[in-house]
Amino acid sequence: MAVDFSVEAHVATVVLNRPEAMNAIDPETQAGLAECWRRVREDDGIRVVLLTGAGDRAFSTGADLKKTMPPADSYASLAFGRGDAGFLDGMDVGKPVICAINGFALGGGLELALACDIRIAADTARFGFPEVRVGSIPGGGGTQRLPRTVGRSDAMLLLLTGDVIDSAEALRLGIVSRVVPAADLLREAQAVAGRIAANAPLAVRAVKHLVGYGEGLPVGTAVAAERLVWGVLRDTEDRIEGRLAFQEKRRPVFKGR
Repeated sequence: MAVDFSVEAHVATVVLNRPEAMNAIDPETQAGLAECWRRVREDDGIRVVLLTGAGDRAFSTGADLKKTMPPADSYASLAFGRGDAGFLDGMDVGKPVICAINGFALGGGLELALACDIRIAADTARFGFPEVRVGSIPGGGGTQRLPRTVGRSDAMLLLLTGDVIDSAEALRLGIVSRVVPAADLLREAQAVAGRIAANAPLAVRAVKHLVGYGEGLPVGTAVAAERLVWGVLRDTEDRIEGRLAFQEKRRPVFKGR
C-alpha cells in the first residue's frame, strides 16, 4: 500500500510507503492520505497522529512528476466543477499531527510537513522548495506557510533559489522543533506523541483550535476567544478529573468528555 495506517495507545501512525520512489506523492498516495485523515477525524479513540516516511532516505520528495502530469481537464472545470482535490485535503482533523522527518522533505513533502503541528527531524534530513527550478511554484501552501514559519526574507531565499538546506539550518530557522540522530527519530516522535495523548483530549484539541484560529486575529480578539473556550471546558468531566487526580496524587484517567 502507498500509505500505511495503524493505531496504538491513542496514537495513529501514518507512513508514506513508497521508499523506492523517495515517498513521492502519486494519486494512490494522495487517496491513501485522504482515507487516513478520514479515519482519524471519525475515531474519537485517536488523540494524536504521527506522520513519517518509510525508509531512511526521504520523508517525501513531493509530487511524483512521472505520475502527475497536467490532466486533460482545464483547471477551471476542476476548481468549479468536480473540485480540485489537493494532497493536503482532509488534513485538518482537529487533532495534533506530529511529523517525523526522516530524510529529504522537498516540494510537496515540505508542504506536508509544514501543515503539521510539530516537526521533529533526523540529523540526516534535508529541506527545500525546488519548484522554481522546474517552472512551477509550491502549490500546497508553501508560499504561505513558510513565511509564517521562518519570516519573509528567509522564506524568499529558499523559495526563489530552490536551495536545499540541512537539518541544522532548518532548526535555526524554526522549520523544525528538534533534531535528533536518525536512529532515534521514531522513538523521539513516539515519546512526544505519547505525552500529548496522555493529556485531556478536549483540552489538547482546544489548544490546537485556538492557536490556528488566533493566528490571523488581533491579540485582543484572540484572547477573548481563548477565554470563551476556557469557559466551555470549565465544567467538563476531564477538567474535574484532572483536579481530583492532582489532589489524590494519581494519574488522571481522561475520557474526552
